[in-house]
Amino acid sequence: MANASFYGTGRRKKSVARVYLTPGTGVITVNKRSVDEYFGLETLKLLLRQPLTLTETADKFDVTVTVRGGGYTGQAGAVRHGIARALCEADPDYRPVLKKAGFLTRDPRMKERKKYGLKKARRAPQFSKR
Repeated sequence: MANASFYGTGRRKKSVARVYLTPGTGVITVNKRSVDEYFGLETLKLLLRQPLTLTETADKFDVTVTVRGGGYTGQAGAVRHGIARALCEADPDYRPVLKKAGFLTRDPRMKERKKYGLKKARRAPQFSKR
C-alpha cells in the first residue's frame, strides 16, 4: 500500500463528491477546508464518518474530498457514499459490511419537477370561493 490512493464517486440528490483515500492519520479535507469548517452541523460530520467507523479505518486513511452541487445535507450524503465506494476499492473485504449497512446503495430520491398550473411540484395556488 506504498503511496496508494483509492478513489470513489458518491452521489446524492444534485450533489457529486469525488473522494480520495490515502494512507494516513485520519484527516478529512472537504474542498480544501477541514471537515469541521465545511460542515457546521455535528450530525452531518457523524453521517460522513459512518463508513470509516463501521470498518474501523478512521485513523488509517486521510480523506480528500471535492464536492459540488446541492445543499449541505445532500453533499454530506454524497461524501458518505464516496467514502464507502473508495473503502471497497481499498479492501474488497469491507464490501459485505458496507452493503449490509446500506452505504453502497445510491439514494434514488430526487427533487420532483414543477408542474404547470401549480406553484411547486404539488403546491396548488390558494383557493378562494370569491
